[in-house]
Amino acid sequence: MKFSSKTEYGLKAMLNLALDPKTSKSTAQIAKEEHISPKYLERILGRLKKNDLLESTKGKSGGYKIKGKLKDINLEKIITALEGPVSFSKCLSSKCPDPGCHLKSVWVNLTQEINKSLAGIKLEDII
Repeated sequence: MKFSSKTEYGLKAMLNLALDPKTSKSTAQIAKEEHISPKYLERILGRLKKNDLLESTKGKSGGYKIKGKLKDINLEKIITALEGPVSFSKCLSSKCPDPGCHLKSVWVNLTQEINKSLAGIKLEDII
């Protein structure tokens, strides 16, 4: 599985905000600092806000900031907010073409281990 640019940029934005979690930053400011299109970043930040990872304020000194504590936000939450649940095969969904596939347990175990690893990496640990 390869994560999209949406996830890459979302992670960059979250880390940018995590460096000073009490300060709000505008989309334009984050976009400039991280070399991301402001229009694209606005959609990404909106998804992160919708999933309770960011909060926003309007006005001259408004912008986005981390919602909650850095120790409570992990990569699994961020990636799931942007991409949906991490899964390595359509075998794990209701769209599986062969429910009796012998590889299903491999995909289940792999997905669980990856999600466990992502859940173990917190913003606090990265910064």
